[in-house]
Amino acid sequence: MSCPSITFTLWSASWLAGATSPDDVIDAVRAWAPMHLVAAADAEVALRWDLPWPDPTDAGPVTLLQAVRAVTTSDSEAAPSLVLPAAGDARGLPVGSAFATAALDAGQGVLVGAPGNPGIGIVPTVEGPDVLRWTVFGVPALPHHPEHSGLGEAEYALREAVRDAAAALSSLRGGFSAAAGDPRSRIAEALADIAHHTTPDGTPARVLRILDTADQVAAILTVAGESSGRAQTATGAALRDDTLRPLWTAVRGARTAAVAACVRSGQPRT
Repeated sequence: MSCPSITFTLWSASWLAGATSPDDVIDAVRAWAPMHLVAAADAEVALRWDLPWPDPTDAGPVTLLQAVRAVTTSDSEAAPSLVLPAAGDARGLPVGSAFATAALDAGQGVLVGAPGNPGIGIVPTVEGPDVLRWTVFGVPALPHHPEHSGLGEAEYALREAVRDAAAALSSLRGGFSAAAGDPRSRIAEALADIAHHTTPDGTPARVLRILDTADQVAAILTVAGESSGRAQTATGAALRDDTLRPLWTAVRGARTAAVAACVRSGQPRT
């Protein structure tokens, strides 16, 4: 599991479907940090959704689940959805909103609601050592879900990305400093670091396969992107970024497609 937003989207959707308990969600989210702070983005959001403001609560995931329940109880079509925006790729974001700005800065977020109706947006950010802060934004009207690639298309794109990422790593290997260590070891370390994050029981095998492959590609790209900037010219750095950018787009697309498939299914199940 690559980020807190994916964890929260999958586990909260499973909880809403009655497939997991609140404690299961809390345990999964807390694997990202020992302490979780939650606060509304402003007084209006705090009043509407009964959230703490301006000082956050340290109840963390419990408060998040209460907010999700409040939104989904008032709208039977409401559900959590994942966004993984990046510069030049704002798919799924409500245009011009404070949530969109925060999610773009964080590279992740969770929307809760039904398309066209009011809801909330949740963005996790690192507050300090071992502390994750979740800010809840009001969203006047959730955007209609972006067109996600099918799982078959996502898998194909990832297979291509695996090949291209390996080629990129090989071509950029000369940019690594000796002190940075062997790239393969660093990739293994990156994968081991996220391996303890879990998905709900019954998550479809195909979804798990896509998420695992996306994590592998992301680890390769992260290491490839860490080639020493000091050893590269501006032209070389631009070439590296141009090489890696479409591969990151494939990773984000595969992750959002896989998570969306789970949520649309009503509950993760085989």
